[in-house]
Amino acid sequence: MPKLISAPDLKAIINDGEELALLDARDQGSFGNKHLFFSSCLPLSLLEMKVRDLVPRHNVRIVLTDDGEGLATKAAAKLEAFGYSDVAVLDSGVQAWQDAGFEVFSGVSVPSKAFGEVVEHVNDTPNITSEELHAKRAADEDVVVLDSRPLDEYLNMTIPGSINVPGAELAYRVRTIVPDPSTQIVVNCAGRTRSIIGAQSLINAGVPNPIKALRNGTMGWHLAGYELERGAARLAPEPNPSNLAHAQAMASDVAERYGVTFIDSEMLDTWRAESHTRSLYLLDVRHAEEYSGGHLPGSRHAPGGQLVQNTDSYIGTRGARVVLIDDTGVRATMTASWLLQMGWRDVVVFRDGLAGHDLETGAHHPEIPGLDEIEAEEISSVELKRSLEGEETTVVDLSWSRAYKAGHIPGAWYSTRAQLPQTLSKLPQTANLVLISEDGILATLASPEAASNIGSIVQVMRGGMAAWRNLGFPQTTGFENMAHEPNDHYLRAYDRDTGVEQAMQDYLTWEVGLVEQVERDGDARFDVIRVR
Repeated sequence: MPKLISAPDLKAIINDGEELALLDARDQGSFGNKHLFFSSCLPLSLLEMKVRDLVPRHNVRIVLTDDGEGLATKAAAKLEAFGYSDVAVLDSGVQAWQDAGFEVFSGVSVPSKAFGEVVEHVNDTPNITSEELHAKRAADEDVVVLDSRPLDEYLNMTIPGSINVPGAELAYRVRTIVPDPSTQIVVNCAGRTRSIIGAQSLINAGVPNPIKALRNGTMGWHLAGYELERGAARLAPEPNPSNLAHAQAMASDVAERYGVTFIDSEMLDTWRAESHTRSLYLLDVRHAEEYSGGHLPGSRHAPGGQLVQNTDSYIGTRGARVVLIDDTGVRATMTASWLLQMGWRDVVVFRDGLAGHDLETGAHHPEIPGLDEIEAEEISSVELKRSLEGEETTVVDLSWSRAYKAGHIPGAWYSTRAQLPQTLSKLPQTANLVLISEDGILATLASPEAASNIGSIVQVMRGGMAAWRNLGFPQTTGFENMAHEPNDHYLRAYDRDTGVEQAMQDYLTWEVGLVEQVERDGDARFDVIRVR
């Protein structure tokens, strides 16, 4: 059994100034219902795939939470087996925290969303309603709408005519997009946070244009009765040398006013050498394509806008050292200015950028502890298709529930890995059990657990669902065979099949209300600087 920590003792160490990784072992759906303010969601189902990136230092203090159902204890055992040496579990889970009179939060990315509301409150960030924006455009006024979300969200839906400029890119690219200082700039996201942070970023950088956040983003546009555009492909261009120099000058001014500091290669080497005593995160804030084209060894891709929006998904250790990296300093500096105001005190920008360094190419592949030790029996897509023509094979799909809904092998059952033992006890026993996941890795990790629960032969489909789709084999859509209710994803308003408008209203009300809830909790250390 892992050591236990009481709610009052945990409350005390959250504020003691030492490093702490506060991790919730439940699936995101349960996590989103209620959790501690500073906890990061690390589902037991995905623990091996996420933990090395989220918590890189093996001897850091870790406290695991759940709602008393035992997931935290199981996660603690895994972490200890993987070499983490200081692991505790919150005694009786989140309910005990609540019973002690402490605040619990719903939703996801709560620290970042609460921070956005505080930024708007402190700075009186200008905003514009959807109705006002619609009227300006109908009158053919000089207005440009910049969508500050990642490309995949932009492609899904956006304000008609908007240009995609993810958050940290705004100050970097704005002069190239909007050369006329009299043009009205409106920054939008899906709801509120990235609209506010994006607009305030441009204001902080000293952009001379009139700038406003679109109040309530695409949700507000939808609720106002206006159509959203889908499949848009208007991407912000690269700045020319003159505009880049201007952006760098703005970033330099931001660095001075917001206390952004820089380190060189020598200091980075020192911090790397000390990473066994101080947690270290090297985060490259550029576009994914730029990262893949060449990045510092050991760095991870964390696009700046999303890093501010979802800090808890990238940095699992409070009090850690964080080094932000890009090629020109603009995007890293703008991102650092926000993280510092959010309370991340040891955030710096790598001064040397990427020039003169040996770079790695390709995507980041996290270390997955324990994977190499598993000798799973594999079955090819062709062999599985042939096997399914009989009646002696059961297929369980461990993919993300939304991926299962979009397309799965006909007859396959859906389950999360954490609930696999319960799932297997419900299913008819056949001679063969085949586990699948999107790329096969999660299924491989789950195969020893499945084998210990049943007497059937357990196999893993080689290459996962990607291999099945590549061969053009049939798929079924929808929630066909659900071993349990999907709980791996906290539903956004847009994810719902019914009640979408009410869910949007509820979300927007919740987001605005975070300011008062954070004040009651008392653990946030936001230090927002008002623009004078």
